[in-house]
Amino acid sequence: MEYTHPHASQLFSDHISYALNDFQAESRIICVCIGTDRSTGDSLGPLVGSFLAKKAPSHIKIFGTLDEPVHALNLQNTIQYIHSKYPKSPIIAVDACLGHLKSVGWIQVGLGPIKPGAGVKKDLPEIGQIHIKGIVNVSGFMEYIILQNTRLSVVMKMAEVISSSILMATSTNQTSSSL
Repeated sequence: MEYTHPHASQLFSDHISYALNDFQAESRIICVCIGTDRSTGDSLGPLVGSFLAKKAPSHIKIFGTLDEPVHALNLQNTIQYIHSKYPKSPIIAVDACLGHLKSVGWIQVGLGPIKPGAGVKKDLPEIGQIHIKGIVNVSGFMEYIILQNTRLSVVMKMAEVISSSILMATSTNQTSSSL
């Protein structure tokens, strides 16, 4: 779904809620927001994490904010910590990615793990039972420079849609699991 759609947050929330249906019995939801604030394009995850941290209810545990990002250097340790501390909690992984020109600005949700760093040829561990990808710019040539030169406005607006969608979906999921 494109982040500029007038009902993007609500529609995307519905997709996340659907993906969370398999995990209703769990009371805690983990959000791992991957990226770094040192690159405009790669800051999507930490921005989502920071927006979530301001409003998230206690049943959502957030890893990866602008102040404490989850990135290539600490991803493995973060995964190990989550698996030891929250072994049965579903994990929603959020990351920026690069794609085709027509896809820039689109947000995707899917079942299964995300493979962070794939767009810049990094071999990092997979994470998540649900993944959310925001296509922030075009892939194919000099990916690091492309990520550095991504429009902050687009990344901020995408982060707002993703975080509000997660909040709506998890509050709906929490309400339905407590009935």
